[in-house]
Amino acid sequence: MKLIYRISLRLSLVLLPLIALWAVVFYFTMVDEINDEVDDALEDYSELIVIRMLSGELLPRMNEGSNNSYTIAPVDENYAAAHPGIDYYDAEVYIPEKEETEPARFLVTIFQDGNGQFYELKVATPTFEKDELLETILWWVVWLYLLLLITVVGTTMWIFHNSMRPLYALLHWLDGYVPGHKTVPVPNNTSITEFRRLNTAAQQAVDRSEELLEQQKQFIGNASHELQTPLAVLGGRMEYMLDHAGLDEQTMGEVIQMQRTLGHIVRLNKTLLLLAKIDNGQFPENTDVDISAMIREQKELYDDIYEERDIRCDMHLTGSFLVRMNESLASVLVSNLIRNAYVHSEAGARIDIRIEGRTLTVSNDGVTPLDGKHIFERFYQGSKREGSTGLGLALVKAVADSYGLCVGYRFGEEQHIFSVEWPQ
Repeated sequence: MKLIYRISLRLSLVLLPLIALWAVVFYFTMVDEINDEVDDALEDYSELIVIRMLSGELLPRMNEGSNNSYTIAPVDENYAAAHPGIDYYDAEVYIPEKEETEPARFLVTIFQDGNGQFYELKVATPTFEKDELLETILWWVVWLYLLLLITVVGTTMWIFHNSMRPLYALLHWLDGYVPGHKTVPVPNNTSITEFRRLNTAAQQAVDRSEELLEQQKQFIGNASHELQTPLAVLGGRMEYMLDHAGLDEQTMGEVIQMQRTLGHIVRLNKTLLLLAKIDNGQFPENTDVDISAMIREQKELYDDIYEERDIRCDMHLTGSFLVRMNESLASVLVSNLIRNAYVHSEAGARIDIRIEGRTLTVSNDGVTPLDGKHIFERFYQGSKREGSTGLGLALVKAVADSYGLCVGYRFGEEQHIFSVEWPQ
């Protein structure tokens, strides 16, 4: 999940309880404020009735200019002592005109006249439906939450997106960065200190990586080049020993085995040197190469080499398939794909080579799938075979990367399927 979406989700989750808490506080504050206003009106009305009664004046008639109602009843001294002098409460009151009950606010006042008689005055006034108020507030809270959510999240995402542009620029640069290829410097046109430090650190890390990669390439190339002469000398001396040393049969067998091992080392050294040259871009010349013709040549060559295995190779090729590549590298790519199929096929197996559109596919029989994540790494070998250096598919990947080709592997219908796709 992207950071901006995670922040939006968390904002939404935080806003929900905050809005709910605000709604509860708002509801009780509103009810308390309404009750205060109603209580003040009831106090004034109750005070008017008490004053008129104590002064012997005419008491106000019911509903005279107001929605208030009252009742006065004499009570004894014990009742007056057992009840508070002033008391507020909510209750239902019957409205004869409407023939229904409505919520009302009551004020109960106990007072004494000049003769010592105690009276209980109940003053009531209609008030609001708390259930309806609660439902109304609930709906408003829902709409308020949605409005705040859209406003806050939208504003946050806009501000966050604009503030994080330097980070997105760095991520975009990292997506396009390929080790060993020339790239523009890390963009650092921001005034934000943290992003400038991050961009500087990324550029320093890339520079160190490029320096180490270049040192590695130089070491492999120099080592492979320097090994060629001693390996050639060693091979010549072995040939001399076999021809002139008069060795017995057992010693000659050992020397022949050493010669085979030396041959493997020579091939490995040549392959490493070729990889170093490819990585260093030492094959700049490109021409129009016919991949179909190259496949036919390589197929005939490997048919002769592995004739004793009785491997059947079927080809499904177009008349010609021209690509713009260095001819030597095209040969490396094609020959290593085909050689890999022959080397890792059992006797009597079947190999299929086909070109469909701009995709070359080479498949050979297999029992279990290989590790698709590491199959193109150097010195990876799914099963050790004689004559295999573990660098054939690494060469294919190196050539493909140098030309921006898409190389892949999959296993299906008991076949290892390798593919190389040229862009349009």
